[in-house]
Amino acid sequence: MAPFIVLIVGFLLFSVIGYFELPLNEWQTSLRLAIALMFLFTAMAHWGKRRPGLIKMVPSSLPYPNFIVTITGILEIIGALGLLISITSKIASICLVILLIVMFPANIHAAKVSVRIGERPVTPLFLRTILQIIFVTAVILAGWY
Repeated sequence: MAPFIVLIVGFLLFSVIGYFELPLNEWQTSLRLAIALMFLFTAMAHWGKRRPGLIKMVPSSLPYPNFIVTITGILEIIGALGLLISITSKIASICLVILLIVMFPANIHAAKVSVRIGERPVTPLFLRTILQIIFVTAVILAGWY
């Protein structure tokens, strides 16, 4: 749920800045910045105190969950930075959508086995599915418009 809050608050903040005709005068720019902020926020968890919970999210059928968590964190950072560069924003958008889709089974697994990230339980699957649709839609809009 925290990434969703970061996305919404970031978008509103950047939109307000744009409202005053500062450099962010288009909603797409505000959305792109908010999504980049969200992915940088989520990437931090890949190396922080929430890392053990993320490792537990990886389905047991996949090898090297530690490595998978590291790689997905790196990909989130690269994707976030790619969104911020206009020449790479479309390809970054496509790659981030693919990453979100590929990582979704980990969310399903985490909900089924009641994984905790830090001290909090993971977002329930139904709500997580809705959030995933919102994230995918936002990433597409940010990268393509």
